[in-house]
Amino acid sequence: MSSESITVPTPAVAPAKAPRTEDRIVVARRLVKTYDSGGGAVQALRGLDLDVRKGEMVAVMGPSGCGKTTLLNCLSGIDDFTSGEVWIAGQRLSTLSDNGKTDFRAMKMGFIFQNYNLLPVLKSVENVELPLLVRGDDPKEARQKALDALAAVGLDQVAMKKPAELSGGQQQRVAIARALVNEPDIVFADEPTGNLDSETSREVVELMKRLHAKKGLTFIVVTHDSAVGNQMQRVIVMRNGVILKSFRPTPA
Repeated sequence: MSSESITVPTPAVAPAKAPRTEDRIVVARRLVKTYDSGGGAVQALRGLDLDVRKGEMVAVMGPSGCGKTTLLNCLSGIDDFTSGEVWIAGQRLSTLSDNGKTDFRAMKMGFIFQNYNLLPVLKSVENVELPLLVRGDDPKEARQKALDALAAVGLDQVAMKKPAELSGGQQQRVAIARALVNEPDIVFADEPTGNLDSETSREVVELMKRLHAKKGLTFIVVTHDSAVGNQMQRVIVMRNGVILKSFRPTPA
């Protein structure tokens, strides 16, 4: 556990009341995530509140161990929170079973990871179409959607190449195509430029911004890179499991 973590007793948190969610795709209320470290309860999130409007590009920043990735995982339903509540696109996550959360993610969410998470034995188009096949889409339709998604990120020419044949920047663009192929309402990105050089990072961020402008997607981007954060519409700064501040960066 990082030195940023704080060991404290789990507080009593009152049940969250249902907020209005018409214009907000993400609403979190009094969100607590507690891990059992063996020596006591370690809180990664400490009663956090968050609202993200539909179509926003939001960066989540802060030092290592501050709770950024934990927040992303709890908002997306990948990890369960200890108390509080989360609504995504009006859906209260705590009312869904594990299978229900999986289905909800497949329909509503896209994911971009630092390490790309591409299967090395699959071609680019096969990696992109995989989420559609898993959720039961028609294979022919899934293939066409995957080809369209690759074209949208400028990589239709590498559709039949495997990840090892691609540069890091190309692999991340394939991962972005995979995140978009199910036409999600929201994309969660965890350090999407963490393994890229500065020029390739800039290209990936510009690609996300173009896709945001074209499709009106909501992006929540966890990043340690201020150059990435400053390209977002809003920056949230975390420390020790809470939000210290939220601001709109000044365009360069």
